[in-house]
Amino acid sequence: MIEENADNMSADNDRMVTDDEQVQQAYEQLLDSYAHSNHRRKFDVLNKAFKFADQAHRGVKRRSGEPYILHPLAVAQIVIDEMGLGSTSIAAALLHDVVEDTDYTVEDIRNLFGDKIAQLVDGLTKISGGIFAEAASAQAENMRRLLLTMSNDIRVILIKIADRLHNMRTLGAMLPAKQYKIAGETTYLYAPMAHRLGLFAIKTELEDLSFKYEHPEAYKQIEQKLMATADDRDRIYARFAHPLELKLNELGVQYKMHSRTKSVYSIWHKMQAKNIGFEDVYDIFAARIIFEPRSDTDVKKQCWDIYSAVTDLYKPRPDRIRDWLSHPKENGYQALHITVMGPDGFWIEIQIRSDKMDNIAEKGYAAHWKYKEENPDEPAETNELDHWLARIQDILEAPSPNAMDFLDTIKLNLYGSEIFVFTPHGDMRTMPQNATALDFAYEIHTDVGDHCIGAKVNHTLVPLSHRLESGDQVEILTSRSHYPKEEWTSFVTTAKAKTRIELFLRKQQRNKMKEGEKMLTIALNKAGIEVTPQVSDKFCAYYVFPKKENLYYALAEKQIELPENLQKILKEKTKNSIMRYVKNPFHTNKTDKIDKKGAPKAPPIDKDQTYLLKEEDFQKNFLTQSCCQPIPGDDVFGFIRDDGLLEIHKHSCLPALTFKTRFGDRIVSCEWAGYQKFSFQSTLQLTGLDRIGMLNDITRTLTYEFSTNVRKFHIESTGGLFEGRIEVDVHSADDLNKIINRLQKIKGVKSVVRVTN
Repeated sequence: MIEENADNMSADNDRMVTDDEQVQQAYEQLLDSYAHSNHRRKFDVLNKAFKFADQAHRGVKRRSGEPYILHPLAVAQIVIDEMGLGSTSIAAALLHDVVEDTDYTVEDIRNLFGDKIAQLVDGLTKISGGIFAEAASAQAENMRRLLLTMSNDIRVILIKIADRLHNMRTLGAMLPAKQYKIAGETTYLYAPMAHRLGLFAIKTELEDLSFKYEHPEAYKQIEQKLMATADDRDRIYARFAHPLELKLNELGVQYKMHSRTKSVYSIWHKMQAKNIGFEDVYDIFAARIIFEPRSDTDVKKQCWDIYSAVTDLYKPRPDRIRDWLSHPKENGYQALHITVMGPDGFWIEIQIRSDKMDNIAEKGYAAHWKYKEENPDEPAETNELDHWLARIQDILEAPSPNAMDFLDTIKLNLYGSEIFVFTPHGDMRTMPQNATALDFAYEIHTDVGDHCIGAKVNHTLVPLSHRLESGDQVEILTSRSHYPKEEWTSFVTTAKAKTRIELFLRKQQRNKMKEGEKMLTIALNKAGIEVTPQVSDKFCAYYVFPKKENLYYALAEKQIELPENLQKILKEKTKNSIMRYVKNPFHTNKTDKIDKKGAPKAPPIDKDQTYLLKEEDFQKNFLTQSCCQPIPGDDVFGFIRDDGLLEIHKHSCLPALTFKTRFGDRIVSCEWAGYQKFSFQSTLQLTGLDRIGMLNDITRTLTYEFSTNVRKFHIESTGGLFEGRIEVDVHSADDLNKIINRLQKIKGVKSVVRVTN
C-alpha cells in the first residue's frame, strides 16, 4: 500500500513538472513576441503580472485538464500577436480572471499594478459573467456595463474579444448545450463586434469556429471540398498572377501578392443566402496586392496606378468596383476592390492595399493607435471610432428600454452596415443601413428631428419613413408647430432618434398624467371625498387599469369620463380579475401541472444530457417548428418552453440564434432516433432549362421512384428557364438527399436545393 502511494505521488510530481514546463514555454513565447514588437520594453510589468496570476490560479485546472494559467497566457498572446497591443493590455489579459475567480480584489490589483491596469481588469470582471444572463433585465444590465466600459477604454472590449477567441478555440471540452450557447452568443455579438472594430482576421476565425460547432457536418463537407479543389485554385491563381507580377515589376512597385481563400462560414453563408451549391460560389478565392508606398507619391494615386496595371491585362467587372479609399468603412478599413475576368474564364477579386492599410485591416483600431504613437504629428484617424463611441452613448441614454429591444438596437446601430448620405451643402454623414429620413433629421440635431414634417431626397418629396440609400442627398423640412408622434418609433432605426422621440413622449405623458391627477382630485373634492391611495385603487379597479398613472393619463386624454355619482364607484365590490391578480400575483392551483389542452405537462428535462428524439415521443414530448422545418438527420437543438415541452430547431434557424443568445440556460443538445412512421414536410427549389416533358419527368421521379407525397408544386417558365418549388413529405434528411440527387440527374435540371420558410 505504501509503495502504491509512493508511485502515485511520483506520477503526480511528474505531471506537475510537465505542467510547469508547459506554462513556462507559453510564457517564454509571450515574452519573445513582446520583444519583437515595436512597443517599449516593460518586461518588469509582465513578469510581475505573470507571477501574480500564476500564484493566484495555482492548482486550478480547466475542463480540458490543463493548468488554468494557460488560458490567461493564451489571451495575452492573442493581444500581442493578433491585436498588436502593449504592456498595459498584456498585463490586464494575464490578470483578467484573478478578481472573478480568486479572493483578490480590484483594490489589490490597483495597489500592485496601478490605476490603468486595475481599470481594465475591473471592466473585464464586470462583463465576465457572459453578455446574456438568465433574466432579461440582467442581459440588458450586462450589456450596459460592457458598453460603458468600452466607451471609457476600448482596450477592455479588445481583451474581451481575445478572451472569447481563446474560449472558442478550446470549446471542444465543453458539453454540447454549452457549445451551442457560447457559439450562438459569439455569432450574435462577438464576431460582429470584432468586425466593427476592424479585427477582420479574428472576426473570420470566430465565425468559422462558431459554425464548426453549430453545423459540424456542413463545416466538414465545405472543408473537404476546399481541400479537394485547392490544387485547381493554385493553378488558376498561378496563371493569373504571373503576367501581373511581370507588369508590377516593370513599374517598379514594391509589393507582396498572395491569394486568400474565402472562409468556410462565408462560403456557407453565401450558399444559404443565394440558394446555390458550393460549385456556384465564384469568389471562393481572391488575390491581395499589398504594396510599400513611395514617399514622393500620394498613396491613393499609387492604388489607382496598380488598378490601371491590372485592368490593362484583365477586363474588369464594372459593377464590382469598391472604392474604400475615398470613403473608408466605419471600422477604418481602406482598400480598392476590383473583380476581373481571369485567363481561365473565372471572375477573380483583387484587393489593393498599402502595407499600412493591410495592418489596419487585420488589427483594426489597435493598429490606428500604433501608427499614431509612431507619428504623433499625423492627423488622428480614429474620428470614426469617436463617432461610434458617441452612438454608444446615445444607446446608453435611452430611458429604460426593454432588454430584447435593447439588444436589437445594439445589433442594428453598432454592427450594421453603413451608408453615406449627403446634406444639401454636400457634407457627408455616415448612417446605419436602413436608416430613414427621420433618422437623418435627428442625426443633424434633436431640434430638427422634433419638428420634422417631411424630407426631400434627391430633390423629391418623401415621407419621414422613407429608407435612405448610399449617395442620397437629403433636405429636411421642419415646422415649429410639429412635434414627435407615437408612430415615429415604429420606423426610426437609430438609437439617437429612438431615444429622443421616447424622451419627448415620456415628458408629454408625464404632463398628461399630472393633468389627469388634477382632474380626479378636483372631482373628488367637489364630491366631498378625501383623496387617498385606497380611493385611487378603487377607481383603477373600476376602470380596469393596473396602475393609477394609466388612470390619470386616460382621464387627461378623455378616454374615460367620471360619472356624476362618484360614491357609487367606492361602494362597489372589486370583481375585476386584474385587481385579484395584483393582490395574489404568485397564486398556484391544480392547473399548474396541466397544459392549455388539458394534457399533463412534459416531465422535467436534464439540460446537461443529450436528449434522444424518439419516434414514439414525437408531438408529445417535443415539437418540430415550421420556421426551419427540421427533419430527422438534421443538426438540431432543443429549446425548453415555459410548458416544459421541447421546441426542435435546426442550428441554422434564425430564431435559433436568438434562443441560444438570450436563453442559453434553456438550450438542450438533441439527437434523432430512427423514424419510419412519421413524415415531415420539406421544400425543394428547382431551377433549370425548360423543355417539353420536364414537368412530367419531375413528377414521375417523385411519384414512381420514391412514392413521395407531393403537398404543393409551383413552377414558372420564362425565357427558356424554369424555376419551381415543391413541398414533399419525407421520413428523414437521408430520404430528402436521395430525392435531391435523383432530381439533379434529370436532363435540364441545373440545381435542386432545400429551402425553409
